[in-house]
Amino acid sequence: MSKELIISPRSERVREELADAGAWSSYAAALRQVLGAVIAKSGVDFLEVGELLVNEPLSGRHLGLRNGAEVQFPQAIDLVEGMAAGRGPYCQLSIPGRLQIESGWDGAIHLYTTRAVAADLARIHCQEAILQWRDAAPESTAISNPVGAVADEIFWETVAKVSERFTLLCERWAYGASGCRWFRVSRENVAEVARLMRPRSLVCVTSDPALQPRPELLEDNFTAFVAPLLPGELPYRAYPGGAETLSEVTGEGFSLMLADRLMGDWCAVVPDSDGVNRAQ
Repeated sequence: MSKELIISPRSERVREELADAGAWSSYAAALRQVLGAVIAKSGVDFLEVGELLVNEPLSGRHLGLRNGAEVQFPQAIDLVEGMAAGRGPYCQLSIPGRLQIESGWDGAIHLYTTRAVAADLARIHCQEAILQWRDAAPESTAISNPVGAVADEIFWETVAKVSERFTLLCERWAYGASGCRWFRVSRENVAEVARLMRPRSLVCVTSDPALQPRPELLEDNFTAFVAPLLPGELPYRAYPGGAETLSEVTGEGFSLMLADRLMGDWCAVVPDSDGVNRAQ
């Protein structure tokens, strides 16, 4: 892929107010029209979800969304419109080598496609949208210090052994404050917890962590819990960037705090259903 199409609102008010602008529906219709044309010309049957960012719990037709999920065109176009509107959830939609769709700023959407598709669509025009073509390729998705361990049978056998002590497990299945699930793991529930893990999730485990609220924890990312922590899935609140005071946390009913940095020592990624690890 070597051509980029940037679709953005022609109206300054739409760029500023997004879905709250009176003319948003006209821009959204134009955006959907262009997306449909590009997808059709690309000759793909579905788009794969990646780089998922979830700051609010998923609902409706997006409830089962995850990295690696294959979405059909109607849902893909709904996702793109939601990203342009500033609602989320945010993600990358792609078929490697043929099409990649990402959200930008101020209602803009970036599509990376082939020169052949770009040539076919060079004359497409929309009254409500600005269409800008340029030579560009998607940025590299390579990451530094990747996690290579896989959450396989040996991994879960080890988790079962350490679960004789007080053990917490975090499944990070998407970026964002709502992109993880927390569990207290025990010998009795470890098999069920393993079954619940989403493919391509990052699983982190810690045993006997310090959970007492302390002022020094406020300065960095942490997660807060309500005592007691019983075996099973746990309610939580993420504090990315920390918090100002302990009373800000405890005043919301949270009596336990865990520094996120403590979850980085023992991690593994969940393979796809065929056993192959395709996560980053």
